[in-house]
Amino acid sequence: MGSLWRHQAEHLAHMIIEKDELKAHLYLEQLMLFPVDIQDKIIEDISKLPRCNSEDVAEIISFYTSRV
Repeated sequence: MGSLWRHQAEHLAHMIIEKDELKAHLYLEQLMLFPVDIQDKIIEDISKLPRCNSEDVAEIISFYTSRV
């Protein structure tokens, strides 16, 4: 996974840890133009991680990027 995804994942993980769901949605929308339902799935998957780290978040984003 590239450093670009890891960097984006760090920012998204921080927003989710801080429970700033609106900011996380806006970040995903601006960054990758994901539809709202996909944004919800990404945030839900990240929220379920036992430990929220950049590598796991980047993997989730990458997974959904390949499906859109």
